[in-house]
Amino acid sequence: MIITRRIEFDSGHRIPDHRSKCRHLHGHRYALEVTVRGDVTRMDGDPRNGMVVDFSEVKTLMQQYIVDQWDHAFLVYAHDTKVIDFLNSMPDHRTVVLDVVPTAENLARKAFELLEPHINELCDKALILENVRIFETPNCWADAEREQA
Repeated sequence: MIITRRIEFDSGHRIPDHRSKCRHLHGHRYALEVTVRGDVTRMDGDPRNGMVVDFSEVKTLMQQYIVDQWDHAFLVYAHDTKVIDFLNSMPDHRTVVLDVVPTAENLARKAFELLEPHINELCDKALILENVRIFETPNCWADAEREQA
């Protein structure tokens, strides 16, 4: 069985080598969807009876490892030094320097990497992070899927 939890946050970014508008500083209302696979708990008296995992537990991880870091921050590529210098000139500005260009594809992969080690901390049964989807706009998104063996 798979379940998915969605949460939204706001961030700024730019794509330095883009040929169009995205090379400029701008922001998005991102949506993050996390899909987890596991067996449905079937035990009377268990608070997860009938569930793979409680949606609120998945939300807590998403909040802690992604949203609390990226919400209302500017996501900037480490090699985009002019923008980093500009952002650093503003006291207490929320800047997240990434080792990748902050495209939807790279943000989805980065979120997958940040969440995956913590998924099994949710409960005492095997859970698998299957997919992380980042919506950059309502019509544009990227999926980071579990690698096929």
